[in-house]
Amino acid sequence: MDFPFILTRYGHFLGILAIASALVSEHLLIKERMSRKELRRLFIVDGIYGFGAILALTCGLILWLGIGKPAEYYSSNGLFHVKLTLFVIMGLLSIAPTLFFRRESKGQPDEMVDVPKRLVMFLRMELLIVFIMPLLGSLIAWG
Repeated sequence: MDFPFILTRYGHFLGILAIASALVSEHLLIKERMSRKELRRLFIVDGIYGFGAILALTCGLILWLGIGKPAEYYSSNGLFHVKLTLFVIMGLLSIAPTLFFRRESKGQPDEMVDVPKRLVMFLRMELLIVFIMPLLGSLIAWG
């Protein structure tokens, strides 16, 4: 039994689950107009998203470059490059909501803030990407 491999795969899956659950939560909680108290909650949920992304990325890099199948197996697979590109796009899309939640969560808790519509669209695009990623992972694993 390859215990480090199993633990790393488990960490990778936990990161993916944290990302997906945080994005779904953010999407369900976000509204056109929110109090700063609600935005603080979203900022905490966004922190879980960030933790999940770091965990998934770290474990994914270990699986790619360290343990498991040889790095060439993944590096020569076009779908793997699509998956990496989507992960980078997802990270870039997450910057604006994170900065907004951080900036707007400060101040009086009852004060209301208008949420830009583009943030909702960014969250939806991230959700789409995060639900495509496991399919790509399965296809990559099958060769």
